[in-house]
Amino acid sequence: MVINVKVIDNLADLAKALAIRREVFVLEQSVPESAEHDANEPIAVHFLAELDDLPVGAARWRFTDDGVKMERFAVLGASRGKGVGTALTRAVLDNIAAHPQSAGQTKYLHAQLLAVPLYKRFGFQQIGELFEECGIVHCKMLL
Repeated sequence: MVINVKVIDNLADLAKALAIRREVFVLEQSVPESAEHDANEPIAVHFLAELDDLPVGAARWRFTDDGVKMERFAVLGASRGKGVGTALTRAVLDNIAAHPQSAGQTKYLHAQLLAVPLYKRFGFQQIGELFEECGIVHCKMLL
């Protein structure tokens, strides 16, 4: 198994990432399609994860008024438990670190509860109360 994560720099790869997000969030988790895409798509840095050259994961990050928000992490069901989420998280964090304007900024995300252990391995800490986004329980995590 070979996992490759790349920053998306073309429309074909962006379409693959958006298809993965649709599969995971809209079809599997019943997130409304209108909530899955937002006005931040053009300003976010997007990622595509491939497992043995097949697209299986996606993520993005962007600057916000609160710091750097990592979001829209999605891995297709058949590829979970194979290190794709770990590789995506590492690639996103490395990419953020390479941007000089991210220095000193808070890195945060809204994690679905099943993903909390993954982010804790990277040093994220859960803060605040649990909350719902699109009918799914989340918690805020800071690095």
